[in-house]
Amino acid sequence: MTQALSIAVIITTYNSPDYLRRVLDAYLHQTRLPDELIVADDGSTQATREIIEAFTKQAPFPVKHVWHEDLGFRAAKVRNEAVKVCQKDYLIFSDGDCIPHSAYVADHESISQKGYFVQGKRIIVRERVSASFVPSSVIGLVGHCLFRTIKGAHHLVRLPGFTVTTTGLRGIKTCNFAVHRDAVLAINGFNEAFVGWGREDSEFAARLFAFGLKRKDPPFSAMVFHLWHPENSRAYLADNDRMLEDAITSKQFRCPCGIEKQ
Repeated sequence: MTQALSIAVIITTYNSPDYLRRVLDAYLHQTRLPDELIVADDGSTQATREIIEAFTKQAPFPVKHVWHEDLGFRAAKVRNEAVKVCQKDYLIFSDGDCIPHSAYVADHESISQKGYFVQGKRIIVRERVSASFVPSSVIGLVGHCLFRTIKGAHHLVRLPGFTVTTTGLRGIKTCNFAVHRDAVLAINGFNEAFVGWGREDSEFAARLFAFGLKRKDPPFSAMVFHLWHPENSRAYLADNDRMLEDAITSKQFRCPCGIEKQ
C-alpha cells in the first residue's frame, strides 16, 4: 500500500497582516487541508504575530511561525528556517499576498511526482480591488473578469491534473512552487547569499535542474490570486543576476551558504 503524501505549506510574509489574514483563512477552506503550515516571517512586527497566533488557535492542522530580525529582504534565509522545522514529504511554497484557490493543496498533491518540481501560475489582482478581494464564489470571479480587475483570467479554466513539462527558468516564482523536501535538502536549500529582491527563486530552480529534476507547470489548476503591492527595491538586482548566472554556468547543485553552512 502506498503511503500517503504529507504536505507542508510554507508562506513567506513581511509586514502585510491584512493580506496574510485573508491568505491564511483560505487554507482553512481547502478541499484537502495541508498537514502543516509554516509562516516564514522576514522580520515583521507584532501585528503579524497576532494574526498568526489567532489563526493557530482555529487551524485544524499544526501551524509554526519562524521569524528573524528585519535586516532587509532575506526571503532565502527565512525559507530555509522554515524548511528546517518541517518534517513533511512535500513542500508547497507561497507568499503572504497570494490567496490560494480552494483546491490549491489538492491540485498540487495530484500532480506531485518524484523527479519533478512544479511551477504554478498566478492570477494578478489589480490594485483597485486588492484591499477587499476574496475569491469566494464563481459568480464573483466572473464579475472580476468582466470588469478586468484580475489579469490572467484564462487560468481560471479548471483542468485538474493537466500539466506541461517545460525547461528553463522563465516564470519561476516561489509564490507558487512545489517540490519534495528531500530534493530541497539535497541542494542545501535556498542560497542565503541572496539579499534584496530578485532571482533567489530562479537560482534555487537552476540548482534543482542541475540536481536532475525536471519542471512541470499546471496552467489550469493549483492557482493563487496574487494581491497587488508596491514593487520591492531592485537595488541588489545586478548582484543577484550575477549569482544566478554563476549557478547556471557552474552546474553545481549544492550551494555553500544554504541550510548547512560550509
